[in-house]
Amino acid sequence: MTHTTRTLFGLLTDAVRADPERRTLIEPVEAGTARHHVEHTRLDLLATAVDLADLLRSHGIGDGDGIAVWLPSWAEVYAWQFAASAVGAHIIGVNTRYNVAVVGNVLTKARPAALVMAHGFRGIDFLPTAREAVAEAREALEDREALSSDPEYRAPVVVVSAGPGVDLVPPEVVDRYGLGAGAVRSPVPGTTGHTAAEVLARADAYRTEGSPSTLSVGFTTSGSTGLPKVAAHCEHAVLHHMSAVAERLGFGSGDVMVEPLPYSGVFGYMAGMAALAGGASVLLHPVFDPEALLDDWERFGGTHYVGGDDMIARVRAAWEGRRRDLSMWRWWGVADFQGMSAELAAWSAGEFGTVTSGVYGSSEVFSLLTFWEDSVPPAQRIRGGGRLSAPDYAYRIVDPHTGTEVPEGHRGEIQLRGPNVVDEYLGDRRTPDGTPASGSAMDTNTTEDGWFLTGDLGEAVDDRSFVYVCRMGDVIRLKGFLVDPAEIEVHLAEHPAAEIVKVVSRTDGAGEPEVVAFVQPAPGSAPDGDELRDFCARRLARYKVPAEVRVIERMPTRAGTNGSKIKAAVLRDWARS
Repeated sequence: MTHTTRTLFGLLTDAVRADPERRTLIEPVEAGTARHHVEHTRLDLLATAVDLADLLRSHGIGDGDGIAVWLPSWAEVYAWQFAASAVGAHIIGVNTRYNVAVVGNVLTKARPAALVMAHGFRGIDFLPTAREAVAEAREALEDREALSSDPEYRAPVVVVSAGPGVDLVPPEVVDRYGLGAGAVRSPVPGTTGHTAAEVLARADAYRTEGSPSTLSVGFTTSGSTGLPKVAAHCEHAVLHHMSAVAERLGFGSGDVMVEPLPYSGVFGYMAGMAALAGGASVLLHPVFDPEALLDDWERFGGTHYVGGDDMIARVRAAWEGRRRDLSMWRWWGVADFQGMSAELAAWSAGEFGTVTSGVYGSSEVFSLLTFWEDSVPPAQRIRGGGRLSAPDYAYRIVDPHTGTEVPEGHRGEIQLRGPNVVDEYLGDRRTPDGTPASGSAMDTNTTEDGWFLTGDLGEAVDDRSFVYVCRMGDVIRLKGFLVDPAEIEVHLAEHPAAEIVKVVSRTDGAGEPEVVAFVQPAPGSAPDGDELRDFCARRLARYKVPAEVRVIERMPTRAGTNGSKIKAAVLRDWARS
């Protein structure tokens, strides 16, 4: 007999039976220059999910099918996850910032049966991009002889959504969205107005129990070495992890997760889902605007936030211009993208009593895989890493050259094992019996004894906690020592004229590695590169001192699903020129 478990959809029906009117999602709605909020209840979310499940079922979409959701972080995106669970399908998040090449790559690998698209979002026309992406996906699949058993590309049914506060898209507009398999409009926005009994009766027609191995969600990877992969996780893993994180964070009914990160990315997704699992609300913010975010944060009493230092730096600047009451802000899970975490953690602690913790995770192993206990001293707590979120997760630190574990206090690759680890890369090559083929992504990222290779450098703290140092590709070997660029960045950033610092490596005239530091100056300052280098030399071992410090007007950045990241590859090119 196949083991079954409660599904995400089943979890939502249970929550509605327990407390149908509890608030789940707080959604801003813009109508011209006016702005208001809709506070969605559990019953609203279930009613919308059932409406979407009806739509999927009417188009024959169900077990094992993928649904690519290319929407901003509206309340509707949460409903799509629960609707997919209801019919046994899985969601693939597509960021609204993705270009033709990335969207085409996602459609090629994931081959979704449905593509949910936004109409009229901030005046952006996604349709030309979708048409080109479908054409690229069709061409790519036709060229792959390995797919000879199913070589024909099948275009997805397009579901068109106008978003919150907008009337349904007219039929003549919907028809233009057809990409070869037709287009329909989403029944969202709005709520059905049905009673809890009526909605639960409709929900009984759908899947509330299911196999733990049913895929639930797929996230695109960072794509730092090319076009991204799509890392998919089964439903049991999603449920298990969101519940474990909710328990560790101690969410309650009065808590509010402030959520400006896109739901399509693993950090935005898991922060929101963990909040719902713990009975808290999620304050949505589809377009990052620090002033509007602060207004909403104060109004709804935001208690938790997960995100990079880049966003909070902009929030602080806006707050300093016009202060709001953020005294309810208890916890910040920080990803250090621009080397400002320590400074911002001190600011939030001093002003609001916020506890800041470094976090760790990825598309392949979930976000919030680790974070630190509140009792850990602040200087340690802001570093990436922390304690594993569930007892059945395991890690080890391994010498990447020998494959042997290293003792505590030594650095090596972080390897992970547990139900949180990616179950499948969509579109990955497989053997006739369904196992990953030799050389496939799953094969190359997993050791023979079943450990997942993260590609991250770390250091063990104890048997349940580790420190994330940096990506293995970013570590620099200087005079025989493995050096994390952040060690140099932290010291240089202490100079009052340095706002953002990034360190990269290059090769000197003798063929040996050396470092170059790039500094974005603080507003109103004009530091000299030699002066900054001398400042660094007074604080660091000689071999860690940058060969050169360059002052630049602004760091080159790219917008990712989890925040803005500095383009290290661009800086490396600049360092060599």
